[in-house]
Amino acid sequence: HSYDIKQIYVKRKETIERVFADAKEKHGMRWTTLRGLKKLSMQAMLTFAAMNLKKLATWTWQVA
Repeated sequence: HSYDIKQIYVKRKETIERVFADAKEKHGMRWTTLRGLKKLSMQAMLTFAAMNLKKLATWTWQVA
């Protein structure tokens, strides 16, 4: 791998993978009791919406 590709993976590890790790550890995305793609999709959307609202609230409090 070239240096540029390694840097892309480093950035991904710090940003994208961290989001999914937080979802699993802090928001119950490690397992589910739901069945069906539609129900699981709704759970995932609501979970990530809640995570985004938490980020927005934190950012708003830091700026204010």
